Amino acid sequence: MKTIALPSFRRHAASLAVALVLALGANASFAQRLDALAGEGVSEAELNQGATIVVFWSTWSPHSRDIVSRINPLVDRWSGSARVVAVNFQEDRESITSFLAGKGMKARVLLDPNGTFTRKFQVTKLPVLLVLRDGQVAYNGPFPQDPDGVLGEIFR
Repeated sequence: MKTIALPSFRRHAASLAVALVLALGANASFAQRLDALAGEGVSEAELNQGATIVVFWSTWSPHSRDIVSRINPLVDRWSGSARVVAVNFQEDRESITSFLAGKGMKARVLLDPNGTFTRKFQVTKLPVLLVLRDGQVAYNGPFPQDPDGVLGEIFR
């Protein structure tokens, strides 16, 4: 029976511990916190709890010009079943604030200034509707003409 010398065992254990810390650190970097336009931000972990309706949008997208009038009915109808958030893609706080001034946005607006969160869901065209249920994607696609029809299928 072969025995391992104690100093060699300690070196391997130390190497394994360093590798484990680096691996956990690398995985932790994928989770991020999104700042809110107003109030406290939210973490990805919070968005993954329960049901979350996410609308990705930007002020420069021609298809997002009426985004407030498209999101507010979602808040009115679905806020009892899910949290509704509007994630702005790669814009500064001032541009977003100016765009939303006087429009009465009911959803919490989250900022994704470097686009990391948005790209995680392979968003290539705005606006996009994403539905998360307990961290799993239930829907990911262009914002539909009838979002209630899509959401009704998911939340029935």
